[in-house]
Amino acid sequence: MLAVESPSSAHDAGSAGELPAQPKSVRDTGLSQQLIVELIAKAIFVGGKTHLPVLTTRLHLSINVLREVLEFMLAEHVVEVAWRGESDIDVQYQLTAAGRLRASAWMDRCPYVGPAPVTLDAYRAVVERQAAQVPQLCADELAAEFADDFLSPAVQRMLGAAMYAGRTVLLHGPSGSGKSVLARRLGSLQQGVIAVPHALVVGQEIVQVYDALLHRAPTPQHLRALRPSPERRSSDPRWVLCQRPVVALDADLSADMLELQPDSHSGSYRSPPQLKANNGLLIVDDLGRQRMPAADLLNRFSQARELERSQLALAGGYHFSVPCHMQLVFATSLSPEALLDASALRRIGYKIPVGPLDGASYRTLFRQQCVTMGVVFDEAALRHLIDVLHAGSGLPLLACYPREIIGRISDFAGFLGEPARLGVAALEQAWISMFATCEPAAAAGDAIDQLQRRIA
Repeated sequence: MLAVESPSSAHDAGSAGELPAQPKSVRDTGLSQQLIVELIAKAIFVGGKTHLPVLTTRLHLSINVLREVLEFMLAEHVVEVAWRGESDIDVQYQLTAAGRLRASAWMDRCPYVGPAPVTLDAYRAVVERQAAQVPQLCADELAAEFADDFLSPAVQRMLGAAMYAGRTVLLHGPSGSGKSVLARRLGSLQQGVIAVPHALVVGQEIVQVYDALLHRAPTPQHLRALRPSPERRSSDPRWVLCQRPVVALDADLSADMLELQPDSHSGSYRSPPQLKANNGLLIVDDLGRQRMPAADLLNRFSQARELERSQLALAGGYHFSVPCHMQLVFATSLSPEALLDASALRRIGYKIPVGPLDGASYRTLFRQQCVTMGVVFDEAALRHLIDVLHAGSGLPLLACYPREIIGRISDFAGFLGEPARLGVAALEQAWISMFATCEPAAAAGDAIDQLQRRIA
């Protein structure tokens, strides 16, 4: 079913930030004519009498390609012209009686009706080219991105070096220190845009790659940065121009989620996260709490990244490889030495500690959150929070606390129909609701006991 890809479709795949050129013929698509025949027939079978421009939109194929295939389908009495207008493209097609029977059989075998796929060879060529053209991160760009994140200069330098080199990162530190947020912020440091196909064809199977939730449209700034190419032909609509993806996995991850997932409803396979993350960033959050050993997870991703390919399998047992070009970021609240052995740790390029904030940064963050959430600020109450509640309980100044505390103050005020104001009583009420099992030191404990008696 799958034809050998033509030299033109493989060669003219574009550079990073460019879409491949639009195919002008069936040969240029790299696909077999039979595959396109089936896609057209199934689209008409589902949609009924269909205009030629509608087919181009549904199948993401040019009018020239569709006309070539439709001429064949007319000759084979699979379709017929239902109506013809004055212009060349103002044509409606419908299935013949024989065509409906054949389309029904094709639907039973594979109900996929969507954008035409690209070949595996074409996908490999584009991913490899984009991986070789990743713009380098500079110190000024990183400093601008993290100007308001209160990271120490040492942590910023380690992050910058890791992103510059494209090496694997392990963020480790206490829960609530901001590792997850920091990991996602690293995605914004990725430069440039990439081309992502709607789908791949592997044998007679369709694998969906494009995910609108992960493959986000380029910003105007991204588009302005693209090199102008006036001589460029129209682009291949089977591909989408996207920002470099950021794919985040959490504690729900299991081994089967890293494989192709058959989708009986769409008649295709859903891509695993490592395929969707190509030419982007893959984050494994909360490492050590997944439903597979941390060492196995690390080794699987690290080996694929080192070999620059990932092995996948279809339901029938057919194995194939896809490119694997992504940056890996792991985040954990567990001790790295307790989580991974020395051999596994050596496979991680940068082990970066993310700890509590210093007092000045914590105060600044707290003030900023008050402004953001519309809570009236009070300096004396903030001193009480740090000198009495934090110091008395021994809880560190973690980046997660300001937003959580201020959010609770806003909740209580909203419930009572009062303006949200920072104050000692409001802070202690929020503190109690957050740390039910926390036993504060005497100074903080006395204040909280008094508050509890007042509430009772």
